[in-house]
Amino acid sequence: MTGLRKRLSEEKGFSLMPRAMALSSSSCKLPLVAVCQVTSTPDKQQNFKTCAELVREAARLGACLAFLPEAFDFIARDSAETLRLSEPLGGKLLEEYTQLARECGLWLSLGGFHERGQDWEQTQKIYNCHVLLNSKGAVVATYRKTHLCDVEIPGQGPMCESNSTMPGPSLESPVSTPAGKIGLAVCYDMRFPELSLALAQAGAEILTYPSAFGSVTGPAHWEVLLRARAIETQCYVVAAAQCGRHHEKRASYGHSMVVDPWGTVVARCSEGPGLCLARIDLNYLRQLRQHLPVFQHRRPDLYGNLGHPLS
Repeated sequence: MTGLRKRLSEEKGFSLMPRAMALSSSSCKLPLVAVCQVTSTPDKQQNFKTCAELVREAARLGACLAFLPEAFDFIARDSAETLRLSEPLGGKLLEEYTQLARECGLWLSLGGFHERGQDWEQTQKIYNCHVLLNSKGAVVATYRKTHLCDVEIPGQGPMCESNSTMPGPSLESPVSTPAGKIGLAVCYDMRFPELSLALAQAGAEILTYPSAFGSVTGPAHWEVLLRARAIETQCYVVAAAQCGRHHEKRASYGHSMVVDPWGTVVARCSEGPGLCLARIDLNYLRQLRQHLPVFQHRRPDLYGNLGHPLS
């Protein structure tokens, strides 16, 4: 412990060490979350089988909530296949996940479902929909990704999500869960701090960024962005990720993780499919916000509207 962290600990009599890493008996009473890392392919049933095994393992280990990554349902080879494989929220695949949630008795963050919305017949496009299920299998929240990833990264290949996907119209209010109030986002959303600050100001204690990061942007930006979002919002950040090669056209970076409100990575997946676990300590979060009251120090009168494109 050095620098500001050490000084605050000495001056306030308060330890800023990440509580998720503490080995006290009281830590066992904190809610446990599981972060699942998978390699989705165009085979939807095989993907479900893989995800279900991880969710059942998370339940066996005592997690109250399991997070699955963006495109947990499938990763297609092109836009046409994406549209062909997509389903409505009331389709067969989501029914399988509602049954899984009931069977395991835990909440599920389904981090990016290829959803045929009510406007499918008119638009012939889908939504990248983050679905939150409770332990009874009921849909308690849906957030449709608002920032679409239309980028050209040298060495990674172009991505134009808008070819098949419509941007969502709004943010979703944070949702109370057994682990805390969760603010929903998806992957590319993490590059927009305005979104994370809006969710934190609306009451979020946990921000979640289910993702399928590429092999070039991943090593450069993944951990840095997640830690930045945690530090600036003083929230836990949970990021379930795709990993490995999905098919001949696409691979993902992996490195699923949980970051605490101080910015410390308290859980991380190893290479390949699997899961990691972390405990969520909301008392630690509240104490940190009390000792570093950045939200009380903000100057919205100076910042103006930060959402405009660069000139």
